Amino acid sequence: MSHHGVGLRAVTRSVAFLTAGVLAVPLLTACGGDEDGASKPLAGQDIAPAARALLADGGTLRWAVDSVPETLNTFQADADATTTRIAQAVLPSMYRLDANGRPVRNADFLESAKVVDTEPRQVVLYKLHQQAVWSDGREIGAADFAAQWRALSGKDSAYWTARNAGYDRIEKVQRGANDLEVKVTFSRPYADWKSLFSPLYPKEVMGTPDSFNDGARRKLKVTAGPFHLKKIAKADGDVVLVRSPRWWGRTPRLDGIVLHAVPRDKRAEALAAGKVDVAEIDPGEAERIVLAARGKSTPLQGPGAARTPARALRSWAIAHGSDEEAADAETVARSAQREADAKYREQQQSLSGFEVRKSLEPAYTQLALNGADGPLADERVRRAVARALDREALAGLVLKPLGLPAVPVGSHLALSGQAAYADNSGALGGQDTDEAEALLADAGWVQGGPLGKPKKKDGEKVAGGEGKKAGGESASPSASPKASESTSDEDGNYVVGDDDKPYGEPVREDHQDPRDHQDGSGKKNLAQDGKQSLHKHPDQGGAPAGAYAPKGTPAPAGAAAAGALAKDGKPLTLRFVLPSGPGSATLRAVGERITRMLDRVGIRTAVTKVSDDSYFKDHIASGQYDLALYSWPASAFPATDARPIYAKPVPAADGSLNVEQNYTRVGTDQVDQLFDQAIATLDEGRSASLVRKADARIWAAGGSIPLFQRPQLLAVKKNVANLGAFGFQTPLYEDMGFLKKGVTPGSKASPRP
Repeated sequence: MSHHGVGLRAVTRSVAFLTAGVLAVPLLTACGGDEDGASKPLAGQDIAPAARALLADGGTLRWAVDSVPETLNTFQADADATTTRIAQAVLPSMYRLDANGRPVRNADFLESAKVVDTEPRQVVLYKLHQQAVWSDGREIGAADFAAQWRALSGKDSAYWTARNAGYDRIEKVQRGANDLEVKVTFSRPYADWKSLFSPLYPKEVMGTPDSFNDGARRKLKVTAGPFHLKKIAKADGDVVLVRSPRWWGRTPRLDGIVLHAVPRDKRAEALAAGKVDVAEIDPGEAERIVLAARGKSTPLQGPGAARTPARALRSWAIAHGSDEEAADAETVARSAQREADAKYREQQQSLSGFEVRKSLEPAYTQLALNGADGPLADERVRRAVARALDREALAGLVLKPLGLPAVPVGSHLALSGQAAYADNSGALGGQDTDEAEALLADAGWVQGGPLGKPKKKDGEKVAGGEGKKAGGESASPSASPKASESTSDEDGNYVVGDDDKPYGEPVREDHQDPRDHQDGSGKKNLAQDGKQSLHKHPDQGGAPAGAYAPKGTPAPAGAAAAGALAKDGKPLTLRFVLPSGPGSATLRAVGERITRMLDRVGIRTAVTKVSDDSYFKDHIASGQYDLALYSWPASAFPATDARPIYAKPVPAADGSLNVEQNYTRVGTDQVDQLFDQAIATLDEGRSASLVRKADARIWAAGGSIPLFQRPQLLAVKKNVANLGAFGFQTPLYEDMGFLKKGVTPGSKASPRP
């Protein structure tokens, strides 16, 4: 998993959502969308489709990826998106996804598959393609299916598997009437049987714990796909795929594909330098490439716009140095800027050969609410947070500038176009400030309440968290609609915020000018550095009401700022953890907008920005947050894949709480029961209906709030066809290629052979 998306089946393998029953739960069935699964994707594919006859025979495509994978085994915990991409190109899959995110039979490997018996056991009969062989010439058959079942069944702990869902329901795997038939008998009914054996590894990988655990981490000696793994050159950051001579399907148009590791913030540079032909990019790079195609510069990154180190030095010299030093700095700044401008123009010229292909990724961004303890343990507070959010505005913030449909996601378990999709957000309700305030008041949070150490009666537990930061760069208090920006320390004392900030503007932490970090005397100014302590010094007095006070000065003891909510002497302040990396700018912008929305109903947020590396492991998975933004990919098999994300946490034998992947710690018995029923019925329509009902109850619990489907932006060389923003669909690697000379994008040809 990544906080902004990977394939869900890879996510759940790579490990990388309690409600009180006192509130009435409105409308627990699907309340929108299409019950028969007839919805359509919000955005279509953008892959520059071209008939194979228009593509040149040969060429090597260079494709940017995040990293060289640590393992080639998608069923291991450290598998990532690149692991999945390689598996799609070099390994069999019985089913893959179509443009609507629904599983379809992969005719290159499977002639048919169907349930042939349901009593006394469910039996699925697979009939394999007659030419389907591994790269060593051996037929793909029952031995491979059986080896994968035994490895992933969970019965042998020597196999280091990340998950066993589905395989643990298989009773036996047998050869059918001939070598091309495989019979799979289940011990319990399993609705999502189409999720199994995709990908399928050879028995040489799955046959023993040693080969499973270590044999497929750096190499795959035996494959079966349009491409074959030639080598992994970790030092160069390359994974090299070449045409498979044993492939029986449509001949790949490309000679090879090189997956080249490029950091997100270096991709525009890599594209301009000709190091890669295709790369997933962020909105900033997308804008730059669009403008390059028009012969223009982006206003955000073009000449004269960026605050370079040379300009910062010049500003410093003018403010603190002599006239001579300032003149020298001016010369350095101008020379450096000329060089930067020349390099930029050269890059823009190179980028004009690329185009941006865009769609919506099969993943959605959500606001997660940690219900384990603190104020959010109260369902009423969680629901108040949800009712404070304008989800349409948040979707518009991200998607409208990109020209993509800005429609909020209505389901936790499917996306528009998939069979199980229905808009169940009505189970919680839309944006309603009055309702949010009423829920908070009902939960005991009132405006202008006294702060300080509450006097607890015997046996009385003070509601709310202790206000401790989750760790990271700093805490940025949000603004109040009726008072200057402030936050609270662990004792409930308010700290005056940026008095010169307009309402709703968050405290920024990305200062670049050295003057921002020092006062006029040249001494370090912690308040302006964005890392001021939230703790009140024992000998520090408070500023009188209405008087100017430097940032960091506590307000008068025992009094809350107007508009602030308090309960039992504690202010309502939620820890909002956000990633700080260069690829997380969109999440931070959404986070800033959410803090303003919560402010309007009196909920304060203490924002903590942490490194991307520690964001998920040290904060989300460990529960060190109140609010957080991260993404879950959509699955064609939600009853299987989404269950661990929303299952009710249960106490473990050692006294800890087993949350599986439910990082919000919010779950209900009813949701678990609906998942169990959905996974056990072989009626696809009924199974989808049960999934929708489960989603409505997930909405009502208020543990996570789906916001918007993530944008999918790829920079692709203009002469590359059948590649780009695929949306739901599994890529067809054999159909990717370069257009023949003289063929322009969009040309027509005879049907694809």
